[in-house]
Amino acid sequence: MAKEPTNPNVPAKRKSQERADAEQEMLMREVDEAVRQDEVGDFAKKFGWPLGIAFVVAMAAFGGFLFWQSSQESDLEGQSEQLVQALDELEAGNTDIADEELAMLADGEGGAAVMAKMLRAGIAVERGDTEAAAALYEEVSSDGDLPDELRNIATIRSVTARYDEIDPQEVIDRVGPLAVPGNPYYGSAAELVAHAYLDLDRTDEAGALLVDLAGNDDVPPSISSRARQLAGLLGFDAIEDVDATLAEMTGEELDQPQVELVE
Repeated sequence: MAKEPTNPNVPAKRKSQERADAEQEMLMREVDEAVRQDEVGDFAKKFGWPLGIAFVVAMAAFGGFLFWQSSQESDLEGQSEQLVQALDELEAGNTDIADEELAMLADGEGGAAVMAKMLRAGIAVERGDTEAAAALYEEVSSDGDLPDELRNIATIRSVTARYDEIDPQEVIDRVGPLAVPGNPYYGSAAELVAHAYLDLDRTDEAGALLVDLAGNDDVPPSISSRARQLAGLLGFDAIEDVDATLAEMTGEELDQPQVELVE
C-alpha cells in the first residue's frame, strides 16, 4: 500500500499555531489578573493620585505659575521658603507636620497658597478623605484668576476623588472638554470619561475611546495599558502587536530572531 504524501510544512504550521494559542492564553491570563487586581467598581481607589505623582505634576505646573505670579506678590520669597519647609517635611514622611504648615500657607494668597492647597488635597487623598480633597481641588478649579493648566489639573483630580459619589453624566460634563486628542490632559480625562460611559451602558462610545487611548503615543503608558486591557475585555480590538503587548505586560523582552549561519 502506497503511503500518503506528507506535507513538510505541517509540523511548522502546527508549531506556529501552538505558539499563537500559548500567546493568546498568556495574554488573557495577564488581562484577567490585572482586572482582578483593579476592579472597575473601585475606580476611585484604583486611579487615585498617589502623593508622589501629585507632587511631580503639581510642581511642573507650579513652575510656570510662579513666573506668572512673581510680579504680583511682594512676599513670594517668604511664602516659597515656607513651602520648601513643608515639602521637606513631606519628604521626611512627617505628613501631619507638613499638612499643618501647608494649611497656614493655603489660607493666604498667591502661588504658594495654590500650591499648598494642591498638596494638602494630595495628602487628603492618601488618607482616604476624598471629601476634603475634592473641596481643596474645587477651590483651585473654580478660581478664574488662575492659569487654565492649574485649573484643569484640579478639575480632573476633584472628579477622580469623587468619582464614586457623583453622577456619570457629571463626570462627562466636567472633564469631557479635556478628553480631546492633543490636550495635555487627554489621557487622564478620557479615561474618566470612558468609565463614565460604561456606567451609563454606552459601551460603544467607551470602547472607541479606550481603543484610541490604547493606540495614542502621547498618552502615558500606564493609561494606554489599562485602556488596552479593558477594551479587550469589552470585545474591542486594541492590540496591534501581540508580541509587544505580551512583553509590556509580562516585563519580558521580545524574543530576538534566530540567525542561522550558512556555510
